[in-house]
Amino acid sequence: QVQLVESGGGLVQPGGSLNLSCVASGIDFSDYTMNWFRQAPGKERELVATITSSGASTQFANSVWGRFTISRNNAKNTVYLQMSSLKPEDTAVYLCNARNWPDYDYWGQGTQVTVSS
Repeated sequence: QVQLVESGGGLVQPGGSLNLSCVASGIDFSDYTMNWFRQAPGKERELVATITSSGASTQFANSVWGRFTISRNNAKNTVYLQMSSLKPEDTAVYLCNARNWPDYDYWGQGTQVTVSS
C-alpha cells in the first residue's frame, strides 16, 4: 500500500519560514519524481516545486522562485519543502505527489499552511 504522509504545516506570520516533509512508503522512492502542489480555497491546484528522482534537477513556480527550496533524501524516502519569506497568498493545503509517468501517480492527504498576522 502506497502512503505519502506530509507534516510540518501550521500558522506562521508573514515573512516567516516553515519546513514541510513528506515521507513515502510502498514505492521505490528513488524511481519517482517528487512534486509539491498547493491548493487554496476556490483556486486551482498549483504545482509549486519539482525534484527529479536523483535530486539532480529542481523546478519552481514563478510565484515561489527564490523563496522555496525542494530537496530529497532517498535513503529516508523523504522529500522536503523549505519555505521562507512567506506571504499571505502562500496560504493553502500543501500536497506531496509521487510520479513515475505515465503509470504511477500518488498523492498525500496534505498539510495546511496558513500565513497570517
